[in-house]
Amino acid sequence: MSDFGICELSVIPVRETPSDRSEMVNQLLFGDLVIIIEKQEKWIRIISVSDNYEGWVDKKQITVLESNEYDRIYNSPHRITDEAVTEVWNNNRLLMLSMGSTIHGYENGTFFIGRNKYVINSEPVLHSVKADGKMITDKARILLGVPYLWGGKSVMGIDCSGYTQIIYRCCGVAIPRDASQQAENGISIDFIEEGQAGDLAFFDNAEGIITHVGMLLNSKQIIHASGKVRIDSIDHEGIYNNEEKRYTHKLRIMKRIV
Repeated sequence: MSDFGICELSVIPVRETPSDRSEMVNQLLFGDLVIIIEKQEKWIRIISVSDNYEGWVDKKQITVLESNEYDRIYNSPHRITDEAVTEVWNNNRLLMLSMGSTIHGYENGTFFIGRNKYVINSEPVLHSVKADGKMITDKARILLGVPYLWGGKSVMGIDCSGYTQIIYRCCGVAIPRDASQQAENGISIDFIEEGQAGDLAFFDNAEGIITHVGMLLNSKQIIHASGKVRIDSIDHEGIYNNEEKRYTHKLRIMKRIV
């Protein structure tokens, strides 16, 4: 077996331990490349190439790649799907790709993974301009209302840091998977009044551990995944839930990534 693989399904759960009952800690989206670091009878432990995130996946759900095909895909130009759902066809098989899926080697509406030819009905985005706050928040609004799902990164369910990671990916910017990791990036912003569209705000729990992240729309509003992807108010104390009429998250730090 090769030590490389790719996700050819719309979404794959990544689990903490090699069991269907184990907690889902992440997801792979279509086109995500992986390095296989351990093998069991039914499970493989992988590292996601895009963000070095580790976990276990059912080996039936990963397409194993020979090293030359992995190198071809890895080095080919890639594009990102930036609509909520994108249709892709492989022969008569329809795949519904979630926002943030990766298309490798796109050319005139088609691309290949091994011998599998795919036809895509819309043109995935190729980043030729630097991302800015408006671009980021325009993409962020596309997923409004998507339900919260621990470990999720898809339009069917997403967690707070998966949400910010996917939105930034759609704008050509790579950030880590977890909120605590994302908080180590960018330039610190001292005052909420200085916050701009696209800035990330991080929130901690009673033990001072960063457990939540959201994206500023402006210095008074934040879009984040909490119950669902929603827009709430924010000030120097934290997030004020406009439906529950109370503060739900305590502000720890803000960072400007772009």
